[in-house]
Amino acid sequence: MTLKRNLMFVTLLVKMKLVRTMAFRFSFFAAFFADGTLFVVQLITFAVIYGQVDSIGDWGRGQMLIFIGTFSMLNGLNMVIYFFGLVSVPGKIREGALDLYITKPGNTLLRLTFEDVNLGSAPLLLLSGGIIAWGAAVEGVRLTLPLLLAYSGMVILMTLLYYDMEVIIRTIPFFVISATSIERLEGDLLMMNFKIPGVVYKGFFKILFYFALPYGVMATVPTQLLTNTLTAPGLAHALCIVAAFTVFALWFWRLGLKHYKSASS
Repeated sequence: MTLKRNLMFVTLLVKMKLVRTMAFRFSFFAAFFADGTLFVVQLITFAVIYGQVDSIGDWGRGQMLIFIGTFSMLNGLNMVIYFFGLVSVPGKIREGALDLYITKPGNTLLRLTFEDVNLGSAPLLLLSGGIIAWGAAVEGVRLTLPLLLAYSGMVILMTLLYYDMEVIIRTIPFFVISATSIERLEGDLLMMNFKIPGVVYKGFFKILFYFALPYGVMATVPTQLLTNTLTAPGLAHALCIVAAFTVFALWFWRLGLKHYKSASS
């Protein structure tokens, strides 16, 4: 019953956001233009970086294209589903606006996550899919239905891991005065790991970006799965990382709520 109730709650939040979006259509097209421009800039950046080389580590150009498309897909899903809801959490904690969310019915984290979905970023998903298909053609990957379903499932899991990391980072302000520098570091680490495939990391950096801060897993593992280079230990590691960080993120969020100093206290 709890799952069904939460799904109904999320559906209602999304419907309310759609109604607001239709009332201000210019915002929708402005978001599409801004995200589309960012996509083109990222594509040019990657072309400059990888246009002069045929391989990065053990990966060929086709795998790098799939990696780039996967990064863009994860970023697009992030922007569409939960980014604009979560990004405001530190400000709400600092200003005491979180009081309104805690006192409302329903799960507080679900409300913050899905209250501000951004359909203006949805076209990025189609553009990302085009890059992935291009990379698969260059790599000579035969895109069968089972393979596409497996890849899509892994992308969903990595989107969840992406979400977990954002929740963890935005729970830290419950315990400190400001987490601006941490959020800035998060952005830098994301940009680095979505330009460099995780297969390049060795030693300390492998431990850092595959276990402690698993940004190196997010776009790398789906790419390995689609190109049939993902090993059984690699798959097991990815699944365990997603499960562990999801459990930790939810626990850390509940702990943060317990330490929240209400504006009325």
